[in-house]
Amino acid sequence: MKDVLDDIERWQGAGHRVALARVVDVIGSGPRGPGAAMAVNDQGEVAGSVSGGCVEGAVVAEALDVLARGEPRLCTFGYSDEEAFAVGLTCGGTIRIFVEPLDP
Repeated sequence: MKDVLDDIERWQGAGHRVALARVVDVIGSGPRGPGAAMAVNDQGEVAGSVSGGCVEGAVVAEALDVLARGEPRLCTFGYSDEEAFAVGLTCGGTIRIFVEPLDP
């Protein structure tokens, strides 16, 4: 989380809206543990990582949708999930990522 704070402050200072995605649960094998964070601004810029690359693209899309709708959501990616497999989560586990819009 500390890795993304400077970017969040800079983006918000420039008037951008920001969503924060955080790993909240890992079942089985996962690329990153709970607490891993990624921030996404309304221009699609990214800071941090929730999966070391394997589901980042899908999480960016979720974050942009969260910013558009203004409502947080819990996203689940796992090996048996067709979407997760399509974006490369092949570690065999399941990760849950909470994505929320941040108020300035």
